[in-house]
Amino acid sequence: MKVLVTGSAGFINGYLVAELLAAGHTVVGVDNFSKYGRISKSYDRHPNYTLVEGDVKSVDLLKDLVSDCDQLVASAARIGGISYFHEYAYDLLAENERMTAAHFDAALWAFQKRKLQKINVMSSSMVFESATLFPTPESHVHECPPPASTYGFQKLACEYFAKGAWEQYQLPFTIIRPFNCVGVGEGRALGGREIPSGNVKLAMSHVVPDLVQKILRGQDPLHILGTGAQVRHYTYGGDLAKGIRACMENPAALNEDFNISTAQATSVLELAGAIWKKIHGDRPFRFVSDEPFKHDVAWRSPDVSKAKRLLGFEATSTLDTMLNEVIPWIREAIGKGVI
Repeated sequence: MKVLVTGSAGFINGYLVAELLAAGHTVVGVDNFSKYGRISKSYDRHPNYTLVEGDVKSVDLLKDLVSDCDQLVASAARIGGISYFHEYAYDLLAENERMTAAHFDAALWAFQKRKLQKINVMSSSMVFESATLFPTPESHVHECPPPASTYGFQKLACEYFAKGAWEQYQLPFTIIRPFNCVGVGEGRALGGREIPSGNVKLAMSHVVPDLVQKILRGQDPLHILGTGAQVRHYTYGGDLAKGIRACMENPAALNEDFNISTAQATSVLELAGAIWKKIHGDRPFRFVSDEPFKHDVAWRSPDVSKAKRLLGFEATSTLDTMLNEVIPWIREAIGKGVI
């Protein structure tokens, strides 16, 4: 299968492209390097990978790239940590909407005039920002109030693009909702405002790397946002990539939506304590609570039974395993000045 992956230099796609290549697929990636600047990946010279630098808001570019592809992974977007939701509330909505429309315009053309079989829409757990049912099944997206943040609202709009393209033109789709990716390879985003957190300034606003670097930099007591009672499902990037590939390859995924996540719920305070113990051992853990961001959701807990039932997919990597990989990488990145 030949696949076009947009935003191929992104964090999750770093795992996905490697997974697709290892499975024998041919991948065309496109990215404009606007988030992290120019970066290299281990598979850049893989014989079945082609990287194109370009702006996915160009329908003509996407048509050219998707013209001989079997599937499209529509994932390019302006995205960042929770500080992004506040710093770029309009840009996230407007820029991502332009990208989404370009993806679907090109996909519809390739489906009607070339050989494209399906568009895979990378949505977000933020569509459940206002969820009232936990664990949250996929169907709840049509029952709960719409997201309060412009980012979450636009991700929900992506899903409605898929709905509309199917209803009017019968463009097959799969909607994929990753939850709280944890892994290596993410640096400081260009244009990301530094956020003071105690004696450390952060420019990522993703909870795992932020907590790790604060502890590695010696912050004591540790500053966390809010009480630490916020619940998340931290999912390894390699597991997410396997889940996304299952969504692409399995016929049971056609015209369906999936929560792709670990089943394990972890509070921010539990996460902080686990990281602290990895770095400091039995040294007493102390923390203070800072004012949380407005859109810092208190409870984000997906029901993952649908992916297991229809796709046979489960995310199996433990938090302990993830931290064993992430902590040394962040320690090295701090030394290099990457984060």
